[in-house]
Amino acid sequence: MEHTVELIRDAKTIAVVGVSSRADRPSNEVAKYLIDAGYTVYLVNPTETEIFGMPVYDSVAEVPEPVDIVDIFRRPEDVPPVVADAIASGAKAVWMQLGIVNEAAAAEARAAGLEVVMDRCTKIEHRKID
Repeated sequence: MEHTVELIRDAKTIAVVGVSSRADRPSNEVAKYLIDAGYTVYLVNPTETEIFGMPVYDSVAEVPEPVDIVDIFRRPEDVPPVVADAIASGAKAVWMQLGIVNEAAAAEARAAGLEVVMDRCTKIEHRKID
């Protein structure tokens, strides 16, 4: 089994950063999928207040508990502050969604002891679980 599949299989809590209330956005679809799959999902986006009837936090630091995975839906150049937030919040892993790669932010996360996944979708990887 691939490491990414193990990571998503073993996670319990996921913060989805950059989630949108727009149903046509991949972040909305993936967040809904993760909720329906049984994860404790925290929604993070400073421009939203409520999605799926759930509160939306301004940052990972505001989430009421440390999360296993910070699932990032942001442009590659916007990833470093999210990684810093994840590190400060005690997250175990940062996961950059499809098309998102930031090697410098990944190196910073790894140096702080976090697992790093880049250019992969949590929904797609979850579907690989046996």
